[in-house]
Amino acid sequence: MAAGTAEAPPRLSELLESGWQLLDEVEASTEPSSGAPALQDKVRRGLDLLQQAARGVAQLDLFSQNEDLEEIASADLKYLLLPALLGALTLKQVNLSKRLEHVQIARAHFMDFLTLCKNYQIGKFHLPPTPESPKENESSESPSAAGPSGRQASLVAMVSSRQAKIERYKQKKEVENRLASMKAFVESGQVEEEQIREFYLLQIQKWITTSLEEIESIDQEMVILRGRNALKQASAPPQTSQRPRTAMKPFVLTRDSMQAKVLGAGYPSLATMTVNDWYEQRCKQDLFPDKGIPQTTADLDEEELQKEQQEKKVEEDDEETLRKARGWEDWKDTHPRGYGNRKNMG
Repeated sequence: MAAGTAEAPPRLSELLESGWQLLDEVEASTEPSSGAPALQDKVRRGLDLLQQAARGVAQLDLFSQNEDLEEIASADLKYLLLPALLGALTLKQVNLSKRLEHVQIARAHFMDFLTLCKNYQIGKFHLPPTPESPKENESSESPSAAGPSGRQASLVAMVSSRQAKIERYKQKKEVENRLASMKAFVESGQVEEEQIREFYLLQIQKWITTSLEEIESIDQEMVILRGRNALKQASAPPQTSQRPRTAMKPFVLTRDSMQAKVLGAGYPSLATMTVNDWYEQRCKQDLFPDKGIPQTTADLDEEELQKEQQEKKVEEDDEETLRKARGWEDWKDTHPRGYGNRKNMG
């Protein structure tokens, strides 16, 4: 069965017309800002309706590259406009952080529409070229391209582009005037099939011109947006990669074996041991100089007595004590700490 003979369900027609109506309302709005909540709500609803319609068209396979324009039913011609309407509504979204993404999506929609029209040989136009990458843009602005022949070619291209724009503008105005005179009759439903076909073919012609204009503007805007993003990245401070610190689980040092049995060590993968157990183990391994033997009270008393006698002799200005003390201080001034320790013995 030919794709053009498939009859679209009424629901699909309602989706297209409702989404198209919302686009017309947004474009005709007198709101001071395009970012007004009411307008943006219409944009979102319109996009949702048109996207549903586009999915329905794809499921029905209404259009095929193997058929001619004459094979498309007159009532189905309006569905060729879906990509262009989606592109126009996508551009109406206001979000600076996603502006580059939005214009890229809109450009893809317009290119889909123009490619579809090109396949059906509707209108005479050239498909816009793929946007230049930054490297290609730099090479086009090289000194060799700026020579006399390069400047001459650039001037010819500018004049040709200007003439094409003037011609497109004249055609667009003529098409719009014809559409305005036919719209009321088509909406009334009291027209012949030939008039319906002519009306939608004129709509397609109008949107071909609009799509070409929008793609030209999008390509210029994309250059600005990419340059702005590059400046932001260049001016942003370098980000140091910091490894995320894992939270440490609190643990408890136990004082005795009973507390260790109740609380545990408080941390995983370690044996439970009290402070006293740990100390005794270190003593058995001869890791303490005193081997765990505490000083007796008598030893402490003898050291304190010697210290008191030394201080008393200094206070009484004992000549021998003062001489030794001064000599020791002089010796320390001329002999740094560790002097003569040749065998690393301390």
